[in-house]
Amino acid sequence: MKTRAMSVAGSFYPLSPVEITSMIDSFNTALESHPDVAARFDMLQAKAVIVPHAGWVYSGFTANIAFRILSHTPPKTIVVIGPSHKVGFEGVSICDSQFYQTPLGELEIDTALVNDIKTHFSLATFESAHHEHSTEVQMPFIKHYMSDTKVIEMVYADADPLHISTIIDYLLGCDDVAVVISTDLSHYYSLEEAKKLDSICLEAIRHENSTMLHQGCEACGKIGVEAMLDVAKKRDLETVLLDYRTSADASGDSARVVGYASALFRIV
Repeated sequence: MKTRAMSVAGSFYPLSPVEITSMIDSFNTALESHPDVAARFDMLQAKAVIVPHAGWVYSGFTANIAFRILSHTPPKTIVVIGPSHKVGFEGVSICDSQFYQTPLGELEIDTALVNDIKTHFSLATFESAHHEHSTEVQMPFIKHYMSDTKVIEMVYADADPLHISTIIDYLLGCDDVAVVISTDLSHYYSLEEAKKLDSICLEAIRHENSTMLHQGCEACGKIGVEAMLDVAKKRDLETVLLDYRTSADASGDSARVVGYASALFRIV
C-alpha cells in the first residue's frame, strides 16, 4: 500500500509522539489559562478553517485552536489544501497514496473521494509536490484530535483561485467533509510593518472580501484563501477569526517576522 511519507518531521514539528502530545497539551494549557476565551472557542463548530503552516514553535498555538474546534464534530474526511513552496507546476495536485504517515500513526486517505475529485476536476498527481510542509504540518494535529478521520492532501502552485473555489464548493457539498486552507501571512518585515500588511489579510477574511486580498495582503497561500472566501460568501458561511500572532511572539525578534492567523467558517 502506498504511503505519503513524512518529510519535515523533526524540523517543523516533533518526530517523537510523546513530544507532539506534550506540545499540543502545552498549547491547550496556554489557551485554557484564559478561561473565557477557551469557553467561547469550545462552543464553536466549523465547516472549514484557515490555519498557518510554519514550525509548530512559531505557529502551532494558532493552528491548534482551529483543529481543537474541528474536533468538536469530527468530520468523516478532512481535505487539506496548501501552496507549493518548492515545486512549480500548473494547477492543483492531489495525493494518490492510500495512507498518510505521521509520528502518531498513519491516517487513512479517502481514496474514494480522491478518485471522485480527480475525475470530476481532471486533477493530476505531481509526486514531487507532495513533500510539502504547508499541508504536512497539519496532519499530526488531525491524527491527535481525530484519529479515525480520513484525509486528502491537495497542493497548488500556479493555480486559478476560481478553479480551487469550485473544488472547495464541491467538497463542502459532500456529506461530512471539512476543508483546511493552509497559509502564512507576511514574511520578513519589521513587526510594525507586518502588522499593517497582515491587517489587510485579516480584514479581507473577516468580511469575506477576496478583492481586498489584492490590496496589500502578502499571504503565501493567498490563492487558497481567495478561493475559500469566495465559497464562504456564496454559501453564506459566517467567518470567525480565532487568533493572530507573529514569529516575534515566540522568538522575540521583531526585525524580521512572519505573520500567522487562524479562522473558521461555519453555517449560521
